[in-house]
Amino acid sequence: MTHSLPQDPPDDRPDVHRDVRRDVRLLLNKVPEVTLWFWVIKILCTTVGESFADWINMTLGVGLVDTAVLFTVIFAVVLAVQLRLPRYLPLAYWLTVVVVSVTGTLYTDILTDQAGVPLWISTTVFSVLLAAVFGVWYARERTLSIHSIVTTPREAFYWLAVLVTFALGTATGDWSLELTGWGPGTSVLLPVALIAIVTALWWYGADPVLTFWVAYILTRPLGANIGDWLATPSSEKGLGLGTFVTSIVFLGAILATVIFLSVTRADVIEDYEATHELHQPGSPRRQRISLGVLAATAACTVALLGWADAQPHVSALDDEGPAPSCSSGKPLDQAQATAQVAKKFPADRVASYRTITEDTLALVGSGDQARAKSRLTDLETAWDDDQDSLQPKDCQAWTFVDQEIDPALSAVRASHPDPATEEKTLQTLLTTLG
Repeated sequence: MTHSLPQDPPDDRPDVHRDVRRDVRLLLNKVPEVTLWFWVIKILCTTVGESFADWINMTLGVGLVDTAVLFTVIFAVVLAVQLRLPRYLPLAYWLTVVVVSVTGTLYTDILTDQAGVPLWISTTVFSVLLAAVFGVWYARERTLSIHSIVTTPREAFYWLAVLVTFALGTATGDWSLELTGWGPGTSVLLPVALIAIVTALWWYGADPVLTFWVAYILTRPLGANIGDWLATPSSEKGLGLGTFVTSIVFLGAILATVIFLSVTRADVIEDYEATHELHQPGSPRRQRISLGVLAATAACTVALLGWADAQPHVSALDDEGPAPSCSSGKPLDQAQATAQVAKKFPADRVASYRTITEDTLALVGSGDQARAKSRLTDLETAWDDDQDSLQPKDCQAWTFVDQEIDPALSAVRASHPDPATEEKTLQTLLTTLG
């Protein structure tokens, strides 16, 4: 089987030849054929987008905004190169997808973690923005088919749509994790099931353009959840590879796949009608039935997320963003948190956290930044490993301490650390730890 997920209808092919006369730069198709390889490498790129962004932002301590600025510049450079090419080249195309994946993820994370925008608002905004991109694209070009990316304006619309789909997929995926509290392994199942339904509808005769873009969006949360599952510590039901190892493994897999495609040219579209049989869209009746099934699937998904949200759970995003709020009681002040930590948490564990924090503070004072980072990572690991046992003992106290550990980590891991800020955050944490 050559095709694995939605393709585009043939009835827009005449539009290609009619519309491209408006553009002086007529190109060979600038995107790959949608084969099984397309979806495999798309998911690999999406996984890298999640793990690599986390590694640079949190593990290296570059910071969310600085990482986003860095990748925006990189995206502008690789996109400029991609747009200047006269035809599809696997290395350039998939490098652009990897960079878009990281960049789109970071934009959503900035809205969520930096600006405090709720995920449901981000999801809504990016959905409206994607609809606007498709609307303008179709109004100008009369087609959304990826088999028609033969002019520079169409390619520009295509990459803008891809960027927004990554941001939307990030927001939608994170929102579903926030609502459900599902772990990294379980969270993979929902996008897999939805993609399977979309694939079945495509085979049945649903509109190929619609099913392609729906599947394209769904692969974002799928790839991100796979990345989280691989990188999450085993104590939190992940495989414990870490963000760096996960990124290296998937970048290696992407490179191997790109080399294979470059040699075999298995995904090159040049003269599509001469070399392929298009997957024909179904009859109008089948397309209407498919739309109904898609609508019913969307309604069932919303109902499932609503049901999961009503169940007692802790957000699966707690490790990545702000600490969770507890269901009852007003927030603690520092004196109350210190008292609760001493009363509810095991004394040996609190003493261990305090020792690590004191060691880190001493290393910062002596100017040994590298060892200070390493030592504070010991605290992060120990705290994360103990979350399942400590959080149920006192959710509010755990949340308070967790919110003080995060700024300490950011200060010590900053690309240009400020000793005064490091000492302040570590001293504040020590005070809470008693």
